[in-house]
Amino acid sequence: MKQTAGTEQLGAVAPLFAHLNDDVLFGEVWDQQAISTKQKCLVTVVSLMASGITDASLAYHLQNARNNGVTLEEIVAVVTHATMYVGWPKGWAVFRMVKEVWGAEGAEPATERDVSRAAYQSTIAFPIGEPNDAFAQYFTGQSYLAPVSTEQVGIFNVTFEPGCRNFWHIHHAKEGGGQLLVCVGGRGFYQEQGKPVVEMTPGTVVNIPAEVKHWHGAASDSWFSHLAIEVDGVETFNEWCEPVTDEEYAQAQQG
Repeated sequence: MKQTAGTEQLGAVAPLFAHLNDDVLFGEVWDQQAISTKQKCLVTVVSLMASGITDASLAYHLQNARNNGVTLEEIVAVVTHATMYVGWPKGWAVFRMVKEVWGAEGAEPATERDVSRAAYQSTIAFPIGEPNDAFAQYFTGQSYLAPVSTEQVGIFNVTFEPGCRNFWHIHHAKEGGGQLLVCVGGRGFYQEQGKPVVEMTPGTVVNIPAEVKHWHGAASDSWFSHLAIEVDGVETFNEWCEPVTDEEYAQAQQG
């Protein structure tokens, strides 16, 4: 099983850890022949389940189990059996992800994107929502939109897949206006033109004044969600500008 995530994400910071992850764990250990790859997949799923890990790593290994021949009947039996020993809440959590990976009877199996989205959804309180098709032309990558409040104050949860970001844009207003962002999941960035990038993690709040050119989006290795709250103003409108270039985005990743 070839794996390069350690090198790509941590090679420059923790090269020994990256080596152990990519070459030892996903190299020597996964390649040893005493048990089959299918059996290793099941052992890994149960190990993660027992540890209470129900994030993207479990989603990855469930998908890997399916890809290596584990049937729906088999994974249901394994998770049910393990639940008796590791706890009912963990069983519920894993079965939600099992449904995403194997799909309902007669339905198309979930894609890796479906599985990744479901794993991320389990980590945040607000819904991811539907694909943000109405504004897709102003985004690089896939975003999603979920209304949280449409009365009194409009609040929307905007979710970005890893690597997704919106174009440079400006919230115009004759008086007042602007926008408030509250990160509710994952990791992302906010940047005003000519200023350093701001890393956003859960709890980060960004106040965006009117007439300031800026962009925001996910880190390359993480989903990202923020609540977007429009600030009341006079004669408000948005101006969408040019895309954030790959060079600008890469520079943001470096801080």
